[in-house]
Amino acid sequence: MARPRPQYFIHLEQQVWQALVDGDAEADRSLLADDFLGVYPDGFAGLDEHVEQFASEPTVSTFSVNRPRWIELGDEAHLLCYEARFRRPGSDELHRMYVSSLWQRIDGRWVNTFSQDTPAAT
Repeated sequence: MARPRPQYFIHLEQQVWQALVDGDAEADRSLLADDFLGVYPDGFAGLDEHVEQFASEPTVSTFSVNRPRWIELGDEAHLLCYEARFRRPGSDELHRMYVSSLWQRIDGRWVNTFSQDTPAAT
């Protein structure tokens, strides 16, 4: 099997962001591992906590993935790091953070197993 190129993981990451824009909990759930762990400024989140953010409405209105860096950890694991810029619904304020997402091939499909968000300095 050919090794995925960095753009493949950027595309997967953009799908997670698009689920936030669309308020699509099922799309989000399908991209994350059952034992997903998110590390965020406000604490830890598992799969259910990550998906629950869609309970009432979309959480992001626009986003961009900038300055991606990619580390191949082996045939079955790749780390994508990048600067995210996004806006919340109803707000013009631009937020920036640095994201590290670990993508692993589990049972023949790529899923996000770990993500850490670090707020960017203002």
